[in-house]
Amino acid sequence: MPSTISGIISFIIIAYHFIVVGNIPAWFGIFIPSQIHSAISLTCAGLIIFLTGETLKGGGQTSQTDDGKSGWNISSVPPANYLYILFLLASCGYVIFFNTNLDLYAMYGFLDTKGIVLGSLLGIAILEAVRRTAGITLVIVILFFVLITVFQQYLPGILFGAGASMDRLLYAAYAGESGYFGQPLQIATSIILVYLMFGAVMQVIGAGQWSIDLAMALTGKSKGGAAKGAAVASALFGSISGSPSSNVATTGVFTIPLMKSIGYKPAFAGAVESVASTGGQILPPVMGAIAFVMADWIGVDYVEVVIAAALPAILYYLVLFASVHFQAYKDDVRLLSTDEIPKLRPLIVNGIHYMIPIIALLYFLFAKAYPPEIAGIYATFIAIASSYLNRDKGLWMTMGKFVEACHQSIGRWVAIVVITASVGLMIGSLEFSGVGIKLSTFAVNLSDGNLIFALVLVGIASLFIGMGLDAIPAYLTLATLLAPALVALGVSEIAAHLFVIYWGLASFFTPPMCIAVYVALTISGARLWETGWEAVKLGIAAFIIPFAFVLDERLIMRGNFFEISTSFITAAIGAVALAAAIRGYTYYALGYTSRLLLGVAAFLLITPGESLIGIIIIALVFISNKFFILKYNNKFRKYF
Repeated sequence: MPSTISGIISFIIIAYHFIVVGNIPAWFGIFIPSQIHSAISLTCAGLIIFLTGETLKGGGQTSQTDDGKSGWNISSVPPANYLYILFLLASCGYVIFFNTNLDLYAMYGFLDTKGIVLGSLLGIAILEAVRRTAGITLVIVILFFVLITVFQQYLPGILFGAGASMDRLLYAAYAGESGYFGQPLQIATSIILVYLMFGAVMQVIGAGQWSIDLAMALTGKSKGGAAKGAAVASALFGSISGSPSSNVATTGVFTIPLMKSIGYKPAFAGAVESVASTGGQILPPVMGAIAFVMADWIGVDYVEVVIAAALPAILYYLVLFASVHFQAYKDDVRLLSTDEIPKLRPLIVNGIHYMIPIIALLYFLFAKAYPPEIAGIYATFIAIASSYLNRDKGLWMTMGKFVEACHQSIGRWVAIVVITASVGLMIGSLEFSGVGIKLSTFAVNLSDGNLIFALVLVGIASLFIGMGLDAIPAYLTLATLLAPALVALGVSEIAAHLFVIYWGLASFFTPPMCIAVYVALTISGARLWETGWEAVKLGIAAFIIPFAFVLDERLIMRGNFFEISTSFITAAIGAVALAAAIRGYTYYALGYTSRLLLGVAAFLLITPGESLIGIIIIALVFISNKFFILKYNNKFRKYF
């Protein structure tokens, strides 16, 4: 439970945002401009970060107060923090109380001395808040792209330009449409906060534990059921949690020890949870709120994003599911006992009310076509109401539980707010100077128009840029810097954005940063590089599937039913073959040659090309192992 003051502050912030995002002031003829609302939100987030004296890094982790409750420690604020608070209040306060002056800045196209000072102070405060919440890496990235717009006249080749003075860049950041208060921050103060709250409410009323129990009930009787249950549970709840690392911390406490208890190695157990939790961010319908952000960013219907993301997400989890299945036979893990598997029938009867908010959310999004934030608000209140259908009164929503949900969501949200504001600074400077367009052109020229080479370059860059960032900030950064390069090469916007999402999110389980893996290590007790390497093998689909749907857009539902079905079925066969090749096992050990051949077959089946050859290769490997090598058990078996 949060401390009293932390809970009250969180409750007030949530109440304000739900009122404004829900357009309730408009009922009374009151209109709050988006800049004012964004400035209020940024002020709230900045004050929490600087007044607590804590980083809140890792999804809103907080300290223990004197009464033993979780909360924000405001008893000992470093003196330097008050200076940042002053910067924040002065610059955001000017936007809030003198917003008409900001309109004048936009009209005239420049800032006066006062505007330059305020814009500078806000930039300093935001970047310091980002350093504390996301680390120095993102600050360096943002400052790098801001500075190259200033010194553009010294850049080589196509990146060369006249450059932009600091006062012009500050105008773009403070008063421009794409600056601090631009689209990224507006999304954070509406859609993202609403869905963080929805996920927190579902968690405190028991939906998280129920999803774990349901997954175990569905998969527990099969070989490796604990790992399969972990994948299903993390996929289900990870989609609405909004953070891979926090999802690992939530579901991993249960799933990782259970996987270890049946015979999986600690590193493998931690890797399964890390990869499964990360995949929740690409799993429709919510995709950790990325679906809504992406739809708003590229200007398409939310439904179009969900439809496009569906088949790649299934393939991602198919590789993971097949991998844990084959590894279960390889390690000969024990079956779960009857006592360890929840009973499915009573679980469904007692927990069916948890499906009501999800069904309601889908109804509002698809059938009623409500804006995502409005649908999320309705679904949140329906989740609260549905809690009273639970036979366990201890899981009914109480005021204390509601405040706890507010505290959880705000703890995760404050970092996203300052990060999206800082991303706005980068976007504003890149758009204002034209460097953003030139960077995309530079990437296209570097690849010499070769799409495959460009995909490799963009993928590697996405992986590195995504390191250390949470899901939403990573997407916004990559959508700004790298996706346009793919679009310039003829890739559809949805495919381009999904491509950078997959590769950027892979940083959550790819060493050395691998935030999700670090969280898993605290539970599994395994070593970093051992777990990280297992995670890369389990999550290899995140690197390969994006190439498949860029090169074959039938995998993102572009084409007729027969074409889409054929592409998906062959890709699904390839996904299972890929898992077998990586694990080196099906129901018997595979030699080096068999693994290599299955890897080639997987590549041919997943990507558009010679699918028939891929199927023939798989058949030959199966027949040779089943009826010749296994039968005679000769000394060459391990090599084939």
